[in-house]
Amino acid sequence: MRSPPRPRRPVPARLVAAAVLLSALAGGAAAGAAIAGDGYGRGRRLYMRNKVLEMFYHAYDNYMTYAFPHDELKPLTKSFTDSLSELGNLNVLNLVVLGNLTEFERGVLWLSENLTFDVDARINLFECNIRLLGGLISGHILAKEHSSHLKDGPYQDQLLHLAENLGSRFLPAFETPTGLPYAWINLKYGVMENETTETSTSGCGSLILEMGALSRLTGDSRYEAAALRALRKLWSMRSSLNLVGTTLDVLTGKWIEYSSGIGAGVDSFYEYLIKAYVLFGSEEYWDMFHSAYLAVQKYFRHGPWYHEADMRTGEATHWQLTSLQAFWPGLQTLLGDVAAANISHREFYNVWQRFGVLPERYLLDFGMLHPTEKYYPLRPEFAESTFYLYQATKDPWYLEVGEAIIGSLNYYTKVDGGFASVRDVSTMKLEDHQHSFFLSETCKYLFLLYDDSFLRNQNYIFTTEGHPLPIRSTWHEIIPTTHVSSNWTFVKDDSQPFRVSALSSQVCPETIFRQSVGSPWESACHVPDVLPTHRCRTDDDCGVEAVSCRRRTCSMAGYCGLWLGVY
Repeated sequence: MRSPPRPRRPVPARLVAAAVLLSALAGGAAAGAAIAGDGYGRGRRLYMRNKVLEMFYHAYDNYMTYAFPHDELKPLTKSFTDSLSELGNLNVLNLVVLGNLTEFERGVLWLSENLTFDVDARINLFECNIRLLGGLISGHILAKEHSSHLKDGPYQDQLLHLAENLGSRFLPAFETPTGLPYAWINLKYGVMENETTETSTSGCGSLILEMGALSRLTGDSRYEAAALRALRKLWSMRSSLNLVGTTLDVLTGKWIEYSSGIGAGVDSFYEYLIKAYVLFGSEEYWDMFHSAYLAVQKYFRHGPWYHEADMRTGEATHWQLTSLQAFWPGLQTLLGDVAAANISHREFYNVWQRFGVLPERYLLDFGMLHPTEKYYPLRPEFAESTFYLYQATKDPWYLEVGEAIIGSLNYYTKVDGGFASVRDVSTMKLEDHQHSFFLSETCKYLFLLYDDSFLRNQNYIFTTEGHPLPIRSTWHEIIPTTHVSSNWTFVKDDSQPFRVSALSSQVCPETIFRQSVGSPWESACHVPDVLPTHRCRTDDDCGVEAVSCRRRTCSMAGYCGLWLGVY
């Protein structure tokens, strides 16, 4: 998803500091709430939750001490880097999730007084959208929700004004014959002469959440219209197999790289299709995702793994695991295909246990590390999928997986000046870089795994950069036909919009996709557990597993699963 940035004019420090601040801001409003029990043990859960808090503040405090207001922290030398063309991240958002409204308010005020986008800076549209625009929008929504608790008076929409200013600077990138946006744009001067016309599928197909939300909040339809036009064009370029490639030309609308998978360059395209459906309610997003998901399962999947294939023929091209693929079980869980998600997640966990962390690329056909991509830059995707699977199943095993992740991060990557990336997982030699997404995503998902009070009585979709966007019926063009009354879970009062549950609106592909797909759907044998919580008293309360078609049984702890066999 994140390709190396091209050489560019340095981005002003105030912009990148804003990016780091805003991703921390969404971190803390509910940290003091009660922690539920599920057999894991309340004391153990509280201990792990506090371990994550220590991790976050160790990373955040060191950034504020040694790097603010620059891009990112260099934890080994306790210095900073100004090398990010994507402007870092808005880490101040995490403070809401973690319950620290005082620091959140301080961050909002700093952004309001110091941030400007009228600068001569060449930025990556995709990265700036998911990190900066998404952070501003999410920060605005959270500030509005907590306005009465801010000490310096009511919030005055400062972050929304900044978001609108930034969004308006994105629009020239979409002025192409195809409607597909340039990957790079200058914030002050627009698209520069001789700018590259190559972009990725993620780069032009993962803009709809942030730009759609901006349109809903401001009433200006231009942002959503531009992102949707690009998405529709991209989808029209799919092959007869309903597969897309990895890179393309925005002027000609022709594919450059035909090999594709669910990893880098394509991952968030799939993610944003299903999340746009949940957030905005348009059946168009579901129709696109439905076809794309079927194609992925048919042409990319090999047992628990997903290889890459040629979009034109479906023939395998690269048999490799990439760390970015670890988001896929989380997406499947959101969809409701929990059994398939669990199988892939466990394979990622096996690789994590083998190396201590998740290598950037692992060659499945040779059973070895990629010779040059051996690093682990503190990526969040595996923690994210662990969080989603626990939310869906309440199986305490996923809390134990979280313990392993936290243990590895503290043992291998924690240094006096923060958390350092791993340069080589075979030697665990460190690199002097603490990526902003370690704060905005990795720590956030690990915290929510043990303390989800921020989500209680609230329903959010998380963007690909971990920024929460509330699910509101007022944002739905129509209420999707697959939503039923039981999915309307919470109302604060008559003046506030309904919240729609992201995880309770599960659509089971085992029953939907078996119709007219050309070949039997692999999960046609699926029989759901009696209870949606997967709790049980006897084996009769358990169903049939969706992928292997094996009968699930009831464990001594009272959970349905494949307890009698090897996964």
